[in-house]
Amino acid sequence: MPTVLITGAGRGLGFEFAKQYAADGWKVIATVREPAAGAKLSALGKTVEVHLADVTDRAAIARLAKDLRGAAIDVLICNAGIYGPKGQPFGQTDYAAWEQVMRVNVMAPMAVVEALVDNVAASAQKRIVMMSSGLGSIARNDGGDPIYRSSKTALNQVMRTLSAELKDRGITVVSVSPGWVKTDMGGSAAPLTADVSIMGLRKVIAGLSVKDTGRYVHYDGTENPW
Repeated sequence: MPTVLITGAGRGLGFEFAKQYAADGWKVIATVREPAAGAKLSALGKTVEVHLADVTDRAAIARLAKDLRGAAIDVLICNAGIYGPKGQPFGQTDYAAWEQVMRVNVMAPMAVVEALVDNVAASAQKRIVMMSSGLGSIARNDGGDPIYRSSKTALNQVMRTLSAELKDRGITVVSVSPGWVKTDMGGSAAPLTADVSIMGLRKVIAGLSVKDTGRYVHYDGTENPW
């Protein structure tokens, strides 16, 4: 039975990942910040294992790594993320919020990978997936929301660095974008449903090999411009 670990699995795309992988017979290790979200995940089946862990809490990540010592993780999905304030006009930037977004979206995925890389290296599939966004593309930047955009661009740089450093261990590291999805973050106007987006992303993940390491891929398999 292959194993997937998903951070931020309590709602939205993270929960949909957990739901679909569990339905396909995978062991799912899901991290959440709130016990209530854990109960919802546990209801998905006996193959779902829930851990309380705030990804910005280094001590919590260390405890998670200790709890999972010796467990192989085929696919590590760094999904936890926040958007931050939307639509702030130039001159009114919330710098405290920006710092928090960078902690969650950039520093936390790096910390998770550092803590769990041996688990991934011990698996058969050896895949690490960073949940980025099309808004992380510099080439497609048409303005707006610099806080979120910059965090996902920075995450892509973290991914590329890890892809180079971990390639010799046979580990594939990629960034993926889910498209604009109907979630709490994406809003009701989004054209995609979570199940369609995650089905596409799972197909992308399933087709990865070490030659794909360092890619920035959309949910439909197309390349995102840097």
